[in-house]
Amino acid sequence: MTSTADLYDEHGEALASLPLQLQNLGGRAAFEGPIRTIRCFEDNGLVKSTLATPGDGAVLVVDGAGSLNSALMGDMIAASAVANGWAGVVINGPIRDRVALSGLDLGVKALGSNPRKSSKEGAGEVDVPVEFGGVTFTPGKRLYSDEDGILVQR
Repeated sequence: MTSTADLYDEHGEALASLPLQLQNLGGRAAFEGPIRTIRCFEDNGLVKSTLATPGDGAVLVVDGAGSLNSALMGDMIAASAVANGWAGVVINGPIRDRVALSGLDLGVKALGSNPRKSSKEGAGEVDVPVEFGGVTFTPGKRLYSDEDGILVQR
């Protein structure tokens, strides 16, 4: 994969750069793929069910509204994502089981970690445009992520 810095140098404003300083928490530092999205709040039911389906190299972007009150993904859901072929997960919220996640072949970027579980009612929306950090994530557009940050096709 070409570095995000080189991609930005080549394509400039055709790519949006996420200024939000997410932590690298997965075992795969660099990842890219078509965007799938979830909008939810302190409820990871849709995250679990979506990552249990074939990912085909996609990146799931989860807008948890920046709430740090409960984790939106843990080791079991992340292992399901790996088994189902997802390239990565970007979460505007926390994860849990960070040591286990760091050993999985999955790109994971999130605000941090919290051991508290979220609710599992499945409230939220799937495959709708979501926005955080001043960047809109549109299903089907491409996301590029590495140690320098995240770029999104406009």
